[in-house]
Amino acid sequence: METTVAQLLNDQINKELYSAYLYLDMSNYYEDAGLSGFAAWYRKQAEEEQEHALKIYDYLHDNGEKVTLEAIAKPALTYASIEDPAREALKHEQYVTSLIHNLYAAAVEAKDYRTQQFLVWFITEQGEEEKNARDIVDELAFCAQDKAALYLMNSRMGSRD
Repeated sequence: METTVAQLLNDQINKELYSAYLYLDMSNYYEDAGLSGFAAWYRKQAEEEQEHALKIYDYLHDNGEKVTLEAIAKPALTYASIEDPAREALKHEQYVTSLIHNLYAAAVEAKDYRTQQFLVWFITEQGEEEKNARDIVDELAFCAQDKAALYLMNSRMGSRD
């Protein structure tokens, strides 16, 4: 594997673990706000991001590459309203999509066909992640000021598999 591609994959492990930490922070915010359904949804999202990191970790090891784990940054966001974490989650997913696209472009440039194939799953996943984040932002914009609608949304968010 070309050195740049291996380094970008190592960096992505850190970004995925940061994403997990960020979503756990959002879960914590919603728990404190009394929205346990939202808290459960973002906690599940944190677990999913950890799985993404481990998928890359395993891929690097399976291909004889060294994995270097770096410190995970502390989330530095503050939230003034229940809509804020959802909006930040959408921005973050768009950022992660850009990282995956950059990784794919590096794999193309290196003619690393195996890594290109591996990254197709992440490209598809990011499409789903952005859609889910956008749907939550849109639904919250519609119902955040309506307590009954927010209650129903919170219940639905808590039922995520």
